[in-house]
Amino acid sequence: MSKLTAFIAAAALAIAAQPAAAEAALGPDAASCRPGSNGPALLVNVTGFKSRSGRVRVQIYNASNFLMKGQRVRRVDLPVTAPTMPVCVALPGPGTYAVAVRHDVDGDNAKRDWDDGGGFSRNPKITLVDLKPSFSEVAVPVGQSVRSVSVTLNYRKGLSIGPVRS
Repeated sequence: MSKLTAFIAAAALAIAAQPAAAEAALGPDAASCRPGSNGPALLVNVTGFKSRSGRVRVQIYNASNFLMKGQRVRRVDLPVTAPTMPVCVALPGPGTYAVAVRHDVDGDNAKRDWDDGGGFSRNPKITLVDLKPSFSEVAVPVGQSVRSVSVTLNYRKGLSIGPVRS
């Protein structure tokens, strides 16, 4: 069983076993990621939190609005509750989308801090000089069903940016 298939199965079991708790962990769009749901949706598996504090924000963009302030297709904000968090995001229709994730470590969404983390679908390399990848580097096609993607968070470490290593 692939890691992706195992993740989807675990998320489905969690929803079936404890619907209210599991759906809260997946976010307000959790029903869109249930087996048999009428997608389209993205199930974003966010990994690599450096702490269980603050909030995680998952934003979805298309090519015409990629990383434009206030121009996202969809946004889900949740408190950080685990070292790995599945977040379900319902989409308006099939298409090609990009996922941008931010870990607001202190939970103050009003400002970005140097301690905050972030990442993108397809996990491109991010540097202090090149913080924003191109849409084509992070784009994922989504059909009529649920598409799973993993995003590993990156944090500033001195003059570099990368995932937290345990």
